[in-house]
Amino acid sequence: MEIDSTAAALQIAVGRLVRRLRQTHVPGDLTLSEASVLSRLDRGGPTSPGELATDERVKPQAMGATLQTMEQRGLVSRAPDPHDGRRVLMTITGEGRRLLTDRRTLKTQALAEAIGHLSADEQRALVEAARLLDKLAEEL
Repeated sequence: MEIDSTAAALQIAVGRLVRRLRQTHVPGDLTLSEASVLSRLDRGGPTSPGELATDERVKPQAMGATLQTMEQRGLVSRAPDPHDGRRVLMTITGEGRRLLTDRRTLKTQALAEAIGHLSADEQRALVEAARLLDKLAEEL
């Protein structure tokens, strides 16, 4: 298979999967940007808005707006950096962690149910595909 047609087929398939997962409604659901920021804070701990913007590949102004909305919803909190008082660190709150966990649980359950309809060989192929998709994401 030619690389261009593989890229096109992959873009279509991943796009369909993402759209279907988005349709799995979670009460108090998050935007993709909010979910990604909460995931980063949950995994990596307190981080500056600038570092979050860099990691998410968005402009600092866009990240500032996202964080402001999340802070108003009680999903993140901000505090001075104990090592550099000029910097601010963002931290996921208990409410943010709960919402992220609920979201992951419902979407993971929906995906797991769909995977359960695949053959054992197809399920093994998905394990490898997930690894390759993650590697591919790092290359973009």
